[in-house]
Amino acid sequence: MQQSGAILLVDVDVDGHGFSAMLIESATQLAWLREGNTIDLIFKETEVSLAKNLSGMISMRNRMNCTVKHVERGELLSKISLQFLKYTITSAITSRSVDSLDLKVGDEVEALVKANEVSLMKKQ
Repeated sequence: MQQSGAILLVDVDVDGHGFSAMLIESATQLAWLREGNTIDLIFKETEVSLAKNLSGMISMRNRMNCTVKHVERGELLSKISLQFLKYTITSAITSRSVDSLDLKVGDEVEALVKANEVSLMKKQ
């Protein structure tokens, strides 16, 4: 964890894969947010961007290599179910993006989430 004023950057390990969450207005560190504690990472499906054949550097801190499991195509918006390690991730993207990426079941894609779009929750 790294803090500067009201901004806290938290690095989290998920089965050997690193994630980052940027918490804003965290003037005091929450008691449950301690190294070694188990927490849940949460992000909205509309915040999950997808890329195929991404190369080079990018500022998004959270990158997950996934396999497309299901494409639920809508007129304007589509829901993509992805397999990441043992987890199912969902991405909601425009149907135009599904077409431009030519997404199909079995495709390998990279799911990307900005650190400021990740929330942390105390494990119940």
